[in-house]
This record gives sequence, C-alpha cells and structure tokens, in this order.
Amino acid sequence: MNKLEKAFTLFDAYNKKDPNIFILKGKTYPQEYFLALRLYEWVLKLEPNASEELLLASRSQHIGRWEMPRNSYPEGREAYLRWRRELAFFHAEKSTALMAEAGFGTETSSRVRQIILKQKIKVDHEVQTIENALCLVFLQFQYEDFYPKHSPEKVINILKKSLLKMDREGHQHALSLKFSAEGQNYINEALKLI
Repeated sequence: MNKLEKAFTLFDAYNKKDPNIFILKGKTYPQEYFLALRLYEWVLKLEPNASEELLLASRSQHIGRWEMPRNSYPEGREAYLRWRRELAFFHAEKSTALMAEAGFGTETSSRVRQIILKQKIKVDHEVQTIENALCLVFLQFQYEDFYPKHSPEKVINILKKSLLKMDREGHQHALSLKFSAEGQNYINEALKLI
C-alpha cells in the first residue's frame, strides 16, 4: 500500500465512525464517509489529472465533521461563521495528523491544508475545483432533502451564495443535474440573482 492509499484508508476509517447515516436507494452509509467518496469522484470528474494533494483534500475535506456539530454553537450568523471557520481548521488539523501517520511530509500537508481551508478561492485552480465539487455534491445528494425544510427565501439565498462560489465549469455541471420541478425553480430564481 502506498502513502496515498494508506491516507485514504485512514481517512475512510475515521469517517466511517460518523453516527449520522446517509441513505441512498435503500442502502445506508456513514454520512461523512459517503460524502467524502462522492467529493473524491466529483474532483476526478472535474480534474482527471488531479494532483495527489487535491485528491487527499477531497477525501478529508470534512473529516470528522460530526464531532463539531452546528448546534454546539449559538444561533445567529456570527456564531455560524465562527463555527464554519473553526470547523475548517479542525478538518485541516485532523487531515494533517492522519497524513503524517500515512508518511506524508509537511510540504504535502501544508498544500492539502491550503485546499481544505479554501485559501485563494477563485485564484487557485485546485481550491476552485474543490469548491465546485463541494457544491455539486450538495446539489446532487443533499439539496432535494434540504430545501423542503427551509423557507423559499433562505433556499434561494443559499443557492445564490453557492453558485457565486462556483466558476463557469461548476455551473455547467450543476445545470446538467436532474432536480424536481420545485427544486429546479429555486435554482432558476437563484440564477437570476447572480
């Protein structure tokens, strides 16, 4: 087993501990394990010659997310932004520790950390690729369950923010996905705002 395979094995074993379940076509998966695999697949689809660092980031982007749930922070936008920031650093630290265990050095870990923290989005191609892939995973696997639980205004606002983070290639892939009529309507409304 090479270092990359060892890191994937460590990441996957960690994410398989997620007590939250994702159900697809009647089959259940630990949620973050399932989403990490889908993120990895989208990264490969968007960037078939992805670097080792981008692949490592894709499999550990949200590693251990359940250990720092949103409800462990107060309500409100300021607390939400603090949670997102601290969560990103948590993912970067967990990823770095497991990569060291797999035999990776600080140069690789530093680059993976930059991608996980989304530093220089819109400027750094690999960071933009991971952002596109994250938005596509949400749209393909989580969006249809998400939007019925929220007000139309909130859904459209979240979609608008997601679409603004994506680039043209990400938009093309997003528009090729199949949605319910209501889900598509929200996306169309969000597109009018960008």
